[in-house]
Amino acid sequence: MSMDLRTITIQPLRQTFGHLARRMGADKPASRYMEATMDLQPVENYHYRPTWDPSHDIFDPQRSRITMKDWYALKDPRQFFYGAWTLARGRMQETASADFDMADELGLATGYPGEGKKVVNEVLLPLRHVAWGSNINNSYIAAYSYGIAISQATAYACMDQLGIAQFITRLGISLDEIDALAEAKQAWLKAPVWQGLRHYIEDQMVMDDWFELFVAQNFALEGLLYPLIYDKLNDRLNAAHGPVLTMLTRFQREWFAENVKWVDAVLKAAAADNPANKALLAEWIAAARQRSVEVLAPVAELAFGTEGAAVLDEVVQQLNARAAKAGIPV
Repeated sequence: MSMDLRTITIQPLRQTFGHLARRMGADKPASRYMEATMDLQPVENYHYRPTWDPSHDIFDPQRSRITMKDWYALKDPRQFFYGAWTLARGRMQETASADFDMADELGLATGYPGEGKKVVNEVLLPLRHVAWGSNINNSYIAAYSYGIAISQATAYACMDQLGIAQFITRLGISLDEIDALAEAKQAWLKAPVWQGLRHYIEDQMVMDDWFELFVAQNFALEGLLYPLIYDKLNDRLNAAHGPVLTMLTRFQREWFAENVKWVDAVLKAAAADNPANKALLAEWIAAARQRSVEVLAPVAELAFGTEGAAVLDEVVQQLNARAAKAGIPV
């Protein structure tokens, strides 16, 4: 007896789920990001309005003055859904942890010059409280924003900031400056140089419009703080004391470079949707930039001395260039 085996190809009737096919066409396969993001937020058949906010539905576009024809236009260019984000962060954490292990094993961290440790203790260690504030603020955005595209990305940013706070804490421990962590907390609570920044972060915690908070926290404040500290100050400390600090702050620099792509894409999409959005975003950016410069000026002076104002102005120009590239006049 002989058997004739043949292969056949079964052509699927459609390449993706119905709600994606209605967006993209039935013949176009969807990425995992699109499957995990598009149109997943409930939009109807709510049971009742929240008793703690009866003026809004639980998912309500009226929670922001920004309007969108399609809230899912605020897509993440990194294509992060939960699986992709955890894999990416896992790789980054493994690399950063290996850097810390190497620095500890070779005594590079404990042997860091005392003058450099003094700058780290005074300037970098209090920033773990700034990261915690960003964690809280992005939690609010994730809770009250409209559409899975923006809410899931801000939830990831929330957890990223928690990781950054932990890496700053580990930096203090690796430098054998455990007491400096307690001192940094007291500086954050009491030292005049930090009170403006602390005040601003606490003001952000009571902002009502989640998109305005997105601009203030993720674009303006972090858009100035991270280049100021992890770029400009890092370069100065490297020139004076070697590249150890670059190893121990790798996570923050790589995270910021990646996060910028998402933040700018969100602003660009919102500004392109309608002229009212563009005008409102320009207004918010101008206000948040001015406040951020005011509260970071003492920090820049602490880090750079008399050159602080010039260094801060340089990163402000970089922020302005980002806004212009997103199509927002500044």
